[in-house]
Amino acid sequence: MSIVASGVRKIIKEAVKKNRNVVRMGRTKIIRARVRTIKGKPTVQRRKKFSAVKGYTIRGGKLKRMSSAERLKRRISQRKAKIKRRAKMARALIKRKRSLRRRKSLGLR
Repeated sequence: MSIVASGVRKIIKEAVKKNRNVVRMGRTKIIRARVRTIKGKPTVQRRKKFSAVKGYTIRGGKLKRMSSAERLKRRISQRKAKIKRRAKMARALIKRKRSLRRRKSLGLR
């Protein structure tokens, strides 16, 4: 076993201790597996590379600095997505509450 392989193995072991799914390697981090909803079906996405440095993104396998316009657009779209997620969650909670109330009135709960 070479010194490089043992070093890489050591880095991965340390990363696994902190968070089993995220492995940080230099200026990038690799998310090993996560569940995404693609075309309405839950699927497992494996080995997705992200930038570990703020203000940088990965393009063509390399780290690239984001333009100020891109950062601004991302921030605005994240804000919109946050509001949308909150609204969807509130709707789901209301529906769950309603269905549990119905079940309780029927004597199922």
